[in-house]
Amino acid sequence: MAVNELQSTRKPPISQIGAIVWLRTNLFSSWINGLLTVASLYLLYISIPPLLDWMFLSANFNFGTVNILGFDIKFSEVMADNDSCGKEAACWPFIYEKIYMFIYGFYPREEVWRPDVFYGLTALFILIVRLVRNYKYKNRIILSMVITYPIVSYILIAGGFGLLPVVETHQWGGLLLTLIIASVGILISFPIGVVLALGRQSDLRVIKLFSTLFIEFIRAVPLITILFMASFVLPLFLESGTNFDKLLRALIGIALFQAAYFAEVVRGGLQAIPKGQYEAADAVGLSYFQKNALIILPQALKISIPNIVGSSISLFKDTTLVLIIGLMDMLAMVNMTSQDIYWLGRETEGYVFVTIVFWVILYSMSRYSRKLEIRFNTENKD
Repeated sequence: MAVNELQSTRKPPISQIGAIVWLRTNLFSSWINGLLTVASLYLLYISIPPLLDWMFLSANFNFGTVNILGFDIKFSEVMADNDSCGKEAACWPFIYEKIYMFIYGFYPREEVWRPDVFYGLTALFILIVRLVRNYKYKNRIILSMVITYPIVSYILIAGGFGLLPVVETHQWGGLLLTLIIASVGILISFPIGVVLALGRQSDLRVIKLFSTLFIEFIRAVPLITILFMASFVLPLFLESGTNFDKLLRALIGIALFQAAYFAEVVRGGLQAIPKGQYEAADAVGLSYFQKNALIILPQALKISIPNIVGSSISLFKDTTLVLIIGLMDMLAMVNMTSQDIYWLGRETEGYVFVTIVFWVILYSMSRYSRKLEIRFNTENKD
């Protein structure tokens, strides 16, 4: 009888399993959370349908005839212009008409293959880094690519050296300029930040004082001030008639600004390392550089991955400030193209397009950082 009773045990109540218990735990765990959930659902209800209607349902997609991979695809007999687009919905032909300026700026159209190769090399670089992570000589491959990639990219974009026609930096713009500023800023500022973090923890008072003053001064000044100083004040210290490229000045300012924030991020990771790790490295007779390069920094950087990526994302978003000093990044291109007399009042579509592009790039960076955290997680999970 006891065996039959065990075999006929009843299932748990429906309120304790599945979606219902998830809703009770996450959305309606208390009356305050319940009110917040209802209010959030109401805000989504009143905002999402009009947004979908503006972006898709009532939007204008009359691109005319578009060539995609060598095939002519006809969306309409005649491509729409601003007059044929309503004011109550999106006019996406504006993006199609100005897409070249959003992506390349004023880069010569006959040389556009060079930025395209740059984009391809960037994608290839990311792919190779992901594929060789289990390869025996991965560190050598990645280091060689880190060294050669900027050189090859600069020759492609800028030209010169008797290889390619020179394209002045004032012709760079759009997404091309945004990626250049962000990537150069991150690659240059990160090693400087590591050195400053080590300097701030140094036992040498002069180095510690210099690192501390630099970090605290830069972090107390907004980026826009640094850009103005790099663009207008820095040339005052040079000889009269010296031509100092505006983009180079901006890159110097951004690199120094971001280095201070990277320094604090890395210093936080260094302080999280147990004191025993330093003592163990000293006990086996490692030098200062060996101790930091082989023992301390790898652990500190692993701990700091989320904050490093967060600072990189902030720098990527802050690149839009360069329009203040006359550099035509992607956001500046929206402001300029919306002043076209044939497309007046279409800046909203441009801002939405830039928002989507930024979201895709930054979300990809965030997801990759999460994978790095899982990959380098050496904590004992028992």
